[in-house]
Amino acid sequence: MRGAMVALLAVATGCAGGVQAQTPLERGKYLVESIAGCGNCHTPQGPNGPDMSRALSGGPPIVEGNLFTAHPSNITPDPETGIGRWTDAQIKRAIREGKRPDGSLIGPPMPFSQYRGLADADLDAMVAYLRTVPAVKNKAAKSVYKIKLPPAYGPPLTQAIAAPPPEDKVAYGAYLAGPLGHCVECHTPMGPDGRFQYATNLGAGGFQFHGPWGVSVSKNITSDAEHGLGKWSDTEIERAIREGVGKDGHKLLPPMGFGYYAKVSAADMSALIAYLRTLPPKKMP
Repeated sequence: MRGAMVALLAVATGCAGGVQAQTPLERGKYLVESIAGCGNCHTPQGPNGPDMSRALSGGPPIVEGNLFTAHPSNITPDPETGIGRWTDAQIKRAIREGKRPDGSLIGPPMPFSQYRGLADADLDAMVAYLRTVPAVKNKAAKSVYKIKLPPAYGPPLTQAIAAPPPEDKVAYGAYLAGPLGHCVECHTPMGPDGRFQYATNLGAGGFQFHGPWGVSVSKNITSDAEHGLGKWSDTEIERAIREGVGKDGHKLLPPMGFGYYAKVSAADMSALIAYLRTLPPKKMP
């Protein structure tokens, strides 16, 4: 029965990343190291960039004004400081619902509003891959929140979730830009109530990120010709995502995970751009 389930997962996820006969483990590696870009937050930074010798063992603090200082956790299999003693179900609940095994809530900036839509097969694959990465002992500091966290990010997820078929290019691109890559979260402004304006300003940009690089502002990724991508070619959009180079040639700033997005498959990149082309034009806030 177990062998049949593994085979079924391999078939279900085989073409989604642009690779035929992709196993769940291969799929998980592809997602974590490309479109999901988990290491963009969860890998320590050295003087020359990410310290890949300690990959996924906890990233640098993320400071959001006076609201919070978040310390990305160690998600390697280390039993003392990582997730080595967590069950698969506990890891999946933490990713999708923001709940630790002890019931405490994980705070922002983890994009739970998007991760709740992760397909079962993809989430299983990501967890399978995280089990295989080298365990690194590194105790992350406790995050500090000056905002009140909600009791939960939504009701418990009990229904099966499937990804759109890759053949439906725009729908699959939306899945890549949402649950998998959470592009729409970083590129959508927040309203006065602290909620993302998905219904009214999806992709309008304007979100500020403070870091060692200074302050970067997320790009408007709608089809607006003046503020957005309306006059960009597909090649220019792809170069911006993969290489961090703007339409006029200037270097784009973090926290965009260009090093991870460089590994996105050609098929997935094409679907992602196809979806971005459908976003209604919005003005930068």
